[in-house]
Amino acid sequence: MFKIDLTELFPPLSRAPIVEAVIGVTARAESVWEELAISEQFKQRLPEYPDVQAHREVRYEFKHVADAQPEQAVHDMGWRGLRCESADKLHIAQFNRDGFSFSRLKPYQSWEQFYQEGMRLWKLYNEIAQSSEIQRLGLRFINRIAFSQAEAKPVDFLENPPQTPRGMEIPFEGFLHHNTFSVPGHPYGINLVQTVQPAQGADDSWGVILDIDVFTTEPIANQDLIGQHLTKMRWLKNKVFFGSITTNALELLK
Repeated sequence: MFKIDLTELFPPLSRAPIVEAVIGVTARAESVWEELAISEQFKQRLPEYPDVQAHREVRYEFKHVADAQPEQAVHDMGWRGLRCESADKLHIAQFNRDGFSFSRLKPYQSWEQFYQEGMRLWKLYNEIAQSSEIQRLGLRFINRIAFSQAEAKPVDFLENPPQTPRGMEIPFEGFLHHNTFSVPGHPYGINLVQTVQPAQGADDSWGVILDIDVFTTEPIANQDLIGQHLTKMRWLKNKVFFGSITTNALELLK
């Protein structure tokens, strides 16, 4: 069994590279999910999230018939829920028929602030939606380590960098590496995506992206256990992050 050691301490980072942190819960709403009534409840209970937009599901169909132009049809599958954004544009909550998600954008403050707000919104969603068993709980952190291409390379920041083909010493223009791991003895899986983001403009820097998604692999019948799961999932996220970057990257972020 893999040991999850919640007493382990990780280096504090004054320049944490987190660009988005997300808590996601997949759970079907059991209450009557009617647009006007549900929207009014969330708007009344969340005045600090004034930007509210309806989330509708749309399905596109393309038909190809011989000797004819392709036909496209758009089907409105109905209202799914709401997307609510805080006044400072840093918090985004989505309340849908089939689940809930909460995002904190940069600058990321702390786990305590992120966790408390996420759980507050989840409890509100659950109160209104009366959701049943949780099919999936996810914790995702997207990190971007900025660097100057003239001074460093993406491989300088990754513990297991991509390699050029043997016998071809040529520079990288980009890469995309996706690993999926299971956690023996625990109901968790991990997706780790490593890639590079080119500069968007003359004054922008390049960035190494570490996208870490920790998720449950079994349904959660007891919703009171969400906090315990998230604590363990956070440890797994930290273990993956600090195990994926070099000492050079760590010094850059301290």
